Amino acid sequence: MEEQFTTKLEQVKDYTFEVSFDKEGFEPLTMDEPKPLGAETGPNAARFLSSAVGHCLSASLLFCLQKSRIPLKHISTQVHTSLARNEVGRWRINDIKVNIKAEPTNDLDRERMKRCLGIFEDFCIVTQSVRKGIDVQVAVQVPTGGE
Repeated sequence: MEEQFTTKLEQVKDYTFEVSFDKEGFEPLTMDEPKPLGAETGPNAARFLSSAVGHCLSASLLFCLQKSRIPLKHISTQVHTSLARNEVGRWRINDIKVNIKAEPTNDLDRERMKRCLGIFEDFCIVTQSVRKGIDVQVAVQVPTGGE
């Protein structure tokens, strides 16, 4: 079974794009490039990828802990993303370091958390897809003068 969804980007001005989703109730959001290229009116794609990895991992851990009936006082995640130039001078995401702080409601659950800590990453579709590499197919349509 395959699931699909569509995300639409429309240029607002310069490098600012409005992003909309094919799900009712999801509000559009703004993406932009950092200065000096863009105006920084919103996060750029690298920041969204960073947050997607962090959210997916946090949600996967939370799901496992909830299924195991291990309540948390709090969960928070910090994602540190490094950019570096590759061998031909192009900026790339060099690495993503994720630090999740998951505080159980009592000390007895700390030991019980070990099972989830060993398996939750495998259930994060974003992180595992990024680690493996994603097949990205690109088509550019250039309408002729009559279209």
